[in-house]
Amino acid sequence: MSKLRLTVACGDYDIVRPLKEGAVKADGLDLIFPSEMGPRERHWRMGRKREFDVCEENVGAYFMIRDQGEPLSAIPVFLHRRFRHGFVFVNTAAGIKAPKDLNGKVVGGTNFQPAASVWIRGILEEHYGLEHRSITWLVDRSDDISFEPPPGLRIEMKRTDKPLSNMLADGDIPAMISPTLPRPFVEGDERIGRLFPNHKDVELAYFRRTGIFPIMHVTTIKCEIVERYPWVAANLVKAFEQSKQLAYRRLADPRMVPLAFVRTAVEEQEGTLGKDPWSYGLKPANRKNLQTVQRYCHEQGLISKMMPLDQLFEDTDLGDASGADEF
Repeated sequence: MSKLRLTVACGDYDIVRPLKEGAVKADGLDLIFPSEMGPRERHWRMGRKREFDVCEENVGAYFMIRDQGEPLSAIPVFLHRRFRHGFVFVNTAAGIKAPKDLNGKVVGGTNFQPAASVWIRGILEEHYGLEHRSITWLVDRSDDISFEPPPGLRIEMKRTDKPLSNMLADGDIPAMISPTLPRPFVEGDERIGRLFPNHKDVELAYFRRTGIFPIMHVTTIKCEIVERYPWVAANLVKAFEQSKQLAYRRLADPRMVPLAFVRTAVEEQEGTLGKDPWSYGLKPANRKNLQTVQRYCHEQGLISKMMPLDQLFEDTDLGDASGADEF
């Protein structure tokens, strides 16, 4: 019996490499992983053109796609998570000392929809007094998913070729939310600083208070595939789980990773985030995580309504039959 061939577009993560390289096999599936593609291209090609069978996708974009009635589903595999307090940058001469100081200001960002921006806007609003509709959001490119900003939400396209990071350094804008570290900041430009200089401590406190390690991306799958082949979703989740567990084992071996204190870092992470920080499935912690970011999407005008998670994700909970305790 021939295997079902599927294209899978995702990042080149250590937790996926055993699956990509063939150390783990997905039962009944022949998975093709396109290479040489960054997240921006991947998200745009899936968001606009549905080019792949299975695709790692911005969690907010997925909620928007479903809100707009598109035939796309998802499996509860979350390949990318990241705390985001450390990615809010300010001009050090702008007098921004606390998140509420941003109210009424212009804040830069690549575009409005990235999961990183959705998460940190929501966190700053819920926990720090930011009013996101008081801000003018200055962006330098269009969003992946078409949407009409609701009344009171101000999104403006940048009208200069000057990079946002340089605008921040020069004081043209007082703050910026960035998915990566701005180049002037990396190069040591002291005109740019973090809104939370002690961001790791703040992020750990946030996790201890909420239990949330923010999910950035979900794994989408075309509805036509799960309708025609109902077994595919569970087999994919099992394969992604096995791949992740192999990566965990490799990381725990100090002979495999060229970091002097890798074992110490692993123990520190496990002591804080638990033994499986990248957990899959719709366990209670993941439900809270997804419900929180879905609420932020709704509050920020990206979706018109909240949907039950069981309608957004395929049921792949195999219970004790999964054999996950063997890995």
